[in-house]
Formats: sequence, structure tokens, C-alpha cells
Amino acid sequence: MTANRLEQIVDAQLGTVAAGPLAVALSGGMDSSVLLHCLSLLPAARARGLRAVHVDHGLHADSADWAAHCERLCARHDVAFVRVQAKVERDRGFGLEGAARRARFAALQGALEADEIVVFAHHREDQAETVLLKLLRGAGPEGLAAMRGVRPFGCGLAWRPLLDVPRSRLLEHARQFKLDWITDPSNSDTRIDRNFLRIEILPRLREHWPETDTSFSQSARWILAAADFVDTQAEQALARVQGLDPSTLHLREWLDLPEALRDPVLRRWLRENNLPEPTRYQAGELFRQLASAAVDKLPCLRWPGAEVRRYRTLMYALKPLQLPDPGWEHAWDGGPLELPAAVGTLAMIPNPGHPASPVTPSLRVRFRRGGETLRLNAGGYRRDLRDLFQEAGIPPWQRSRVPMVFDANDELLAIADLWTTDRGRAHFAMLGHRPAWNTH
Repeated sequence: MTANRLEQIVDAQLGTVAAGPLAVALSGGMDSSVLLHCLSLLPAARARGLRAVHVDHGLHADSADWAAHCERLCARHDVAFVRVQAKVERDRGFGLEGAARRARFAALQGALEADEIVVFAHHREDQAETVLLKLLRGAGPEGLAAMRGVRPFGCGLAWRPLLDVPRSRLLEHARQFKLDWITDPSNSDTRIDRNFLRIEILPRLREHWPETDTSFSQSARWILAAADFVDTQAEQALARVQGLDPSTLHLREWLDLPEALRDPVLRRWLRENNLPEPTRYQAGELFRQLASAAVDKLPCLRWPGAEVRRYRTLMYALKPLQLPDPGWEHAWDGGPLELPAAVGTLAMIPNPGHPASPVTPSLRVRFRRGGETLRLNAGGYRRDLRDLFQEAGIPPWQRSRVPMVFDANDELLAIADLWTTDRGRAHFAMLGHRPAWNTH
């Protein structure tokens, strides 16, 4: 570390960061107060529309006073100030520390403007804590790479200009400029994992290995390079194993991927389908079940917000399915009909070449109850609906979600817009309209 002043170090890094306004994540503690002061000294930072965002978790009796302190600090530095309230959900299984972190990030993301860059004050010791914490939690390369200098965050970026700076430099700057800051008493609570490492473990490591923080930081950089390489390979591998439907993967091709790629491909696939990722245990169990299940089985692994199923040669990534009540039935006049269990909407649309005109047919809509048969062609034999589903490759879990259209005499006319019976074609030709199923 050179003898450059801290604001010069930040200024040098600022020139390498993408264009965009800056928002300091200001807790009011020493680290973020120093970062705010450094940026307030830089004309280039002010030219970007520098401001500060304080997240009030409401977890401490003094949280309102802390917010007021941050507002006064910003006024002193002539920096715009925004206070946002975080909603900490304590019963989601993340623990108070994890729940507060998730709430803080969500609040910050919600407060950012388009292309805004949120600036965090994490320093070298924070990076060492993160590497050790991730290691103890069994993280892979992406986790062990710890905090990145720049990464996507909400609708903008997260920037950490102080990751290579020891905390002693921040403290020196704070004293030099006579800054004042608040101290959160929870920072001394060793029941919190990160505090336990910072207070009890890392000081002992530094006594024996004085270069502990530098070594952890160096390892994080090495692992980051490896993680980026794996991510690039995973992107290419996903393109090879993904089905025509983006929510599918070719099972055998995925299973045959090298172990180092199988999990990253799975997680990238889920992210691209806007689904939450599994834990390491759940991902391992998914691989075990899919690799060992017989061909005629339909394995399914679920975790909050997602499920992965297999049918034939494909894996399917889904939101948790809702199944409609088999006894549900509804009269239908041809207008848009919102179907239960998030199945979609059924509506009548004009047949090609037929003028659009109002229709008021007397129809009924319900779902599969088992044993349905239909005649697709006049004079032809009746087909089991089950056989048609199998021939079309419609997965079993989707079959009870397909709406069926009947006339007033309970004659089956259509299976959504997938198949129309001989009676149905005549009926819809008379109406000049046909069913259209929109699954959203």
C-alpha cells in the first residue's frame, strides 16, 4: 500500500468504474463515514451526482437517532441524503443477521435510480472475514471469491473501492479529519458469526500469521479468476445442454458434465428462469435422484420457490405448481375466462378469414377427471386423452392443468387449443370462433 491519501486511492479507482451516479451506503459507522468523506472531497464524484442512502432496519431503539446522525453528516458534507426503511422478516429461516442483510440489500436496490452505483465501504479485513466465513459454510469458487470490487446490483452496480485498504488507513483518515461516527452495539455480539470471527478468531490468526488479511485477500483474487473462468465455461455448457424450451435441460448431457460445471450450469439455468437456487445439499440430492431414478420414474425435488422435475429425457425448472380442483367447472360465454390455479386464460378468437363478431355460446369448462376419450375425425375411432398427452410429450404434472371445453349437452369439443373433436370443429365453424388458451 502506497502512502497515497485515502481519497486519492478512491479517486484513482473512480476513473475505472462505469459512468453513473453514485450512492454511498451510509450506516453512520466509521467505515462508511470515511468513504462518504473521501468521495465528498472529489469533484469527479460530485459531478456524478453523489448522494448517500441510509437503511433503517428498525431493530435497535436508537435507529432513529442513527438516521438523524447520518442526515446531519450529509448536510455537513453538502451531500444529498435519503433514508429508507427496511422490512426485516425474521421467520424465513435465515437468522436475524441474514434476514437483516437481505432486507438491507432489498431496501438499497429499491432506492437506486437507473444505472446508479451503490458504493460500499468494505475494506481488507472485511474481505478476510468474508473468505473465512464462506469457507466455513462450504462455499464453492463463487462464494470463496468473496466480495468483488464491482458487480451488478439491482438496476445498477455495487462498487467497493476499499477492498485492498486495511482498516487502519480508514481509522487514520477519520482521526486526521476529526470525523465522528456511531457504533452499533450489535457489532460486539459474538453470537453473530461474523462478529465471532472478527473478535475471537482473526486476531489469534494474525498473532501467528501477521499477513493473514493480505493472504486472504490474495486468495480471494485467485479464486475470483477461477470463478470467472468457471462462469464462462458454464455459460457455454448451458447453451449446449439446454432444451428448445429455456425451462428445460437435456438430462443425460447435464449429468455427463464435469463435476466442476454441473452445479454452476444448474444455478445459471435457474437464474435465467427467475427461480431461486437450491442449497448445496439440495443440489447434491437433485443430482443423486436424477442420476439413479429408473427411466419410468418421475423424480421431483422442491425447495422454496422452485422445483425441478424429470420427464423422459428432459429436466424441467418450474415454480411450485398449483393443481386445480378436479371438481371445478364453469359456464363460459366465450369471453376471457380466468382459470383457477394460475392455469391461464381461455377466450374465443375469430377463425381465420371470419369477421370478428360477438359470440355467446353456451359452453362449460372443466379439467381432466380421468378416462376421457375423444373422436378427432368423423367416422374415426375414439382416442384416450392419456394417449394423446403421451404422444404430444406433455409432462404428467401438466395434464391436469389443461382446460377442456364442453357443450351444453356435456359433449367434449376441445382440449384447450391443442385438439378439437369432430363435433367441436363443426360447432366452432358455426360460431366462427375457436378457443385460445393463454398460459401467461
